Amino acid sequence: MIVGNGRPRGQFTPCEQCPLRALPCLREFTAEELAFVKQFKIDELHVDAGASFLRQGARADHLYTVLSGWAFRYKMLDDGRRQILNFALPADMVGLQGTLMHEMEHSVEALTPLTLCVFPRSKLYDLYSQFPSLAFDITWLAAREEQLIDEHLVSLGRRTALERTAFLLLHLFERARELNLVKDNAIQFPFTQQHLADALGMSLVHTNKTLKRLMASKAVSWKGRVFAVLDRHLLEQVAGDEVPKRRPRPFI
Repeated sequence: MIVGNGRPRGQFTPCEQCPLRALPCLREFTAEELAFVKQFKIDELHVDAGASFLRQGARADHLYTVLSGWAFRYKMLDDGRRQILNFALPADMVGLQGTLMHEMEHSVEALTPLTLCVFPRSKLYDLYSQFPSLAFDITWLAAREEQLIDEHLVSLGRRTALERTAFLLLHLFERARELNLVKDNAIQFPFTQQHLADALGMSLVHTNKTLKRLMASKAVSWKGRVFAVLDRHLLEQVAGDEVPKRRPRPFI
């Protein structure tokens, strides 16, 4: 179920010309895999910034790969409080939970104008039965999402406000860097401090004060929405974590 301002594009990017395939952080497809994915993809969907295209409790007949743009997964409490669970960047898959569990247990909102590759749930069995390598890729993507949620839970439960802020910004920066979205150690993040507060489980005031402490350390700067890493080693020290060098990862 699509909710919000999602609209099919009709004509879409051929899989052979997918710009994501040129990224060194993503694994290459075999000719057979590429042919199947080309058949598996049925459309592209454009979603306006601020629109929720999947919502908690809704049935999902499709799953999606982010072709361009940023989104975030979130849950709303009855009183309107929001917890951001994770951010989705290009090559990330969304909607898998709703596809396999028959309804979404969280919502997904576009942070920027978003283009999504659309895959039907009805063909998912064909993927698993005919292409074990692609089935492994989807399993890997689900496991990676679980890993990200695990780290998020550790941050909320045990890391200090400064540590969890540094950890989240470091890992978002690294994910963006792998996708060639970082230039000269700087990126224009599409989210606001309120988004950051909702991801960190902190008030906006507390988030603002914590960011000032982090910037005072000279590890990072953040002017407007332009975030820059000034001292990577120091940022990793504050976060209490190093981002390991990764092998090319799967995507569909």
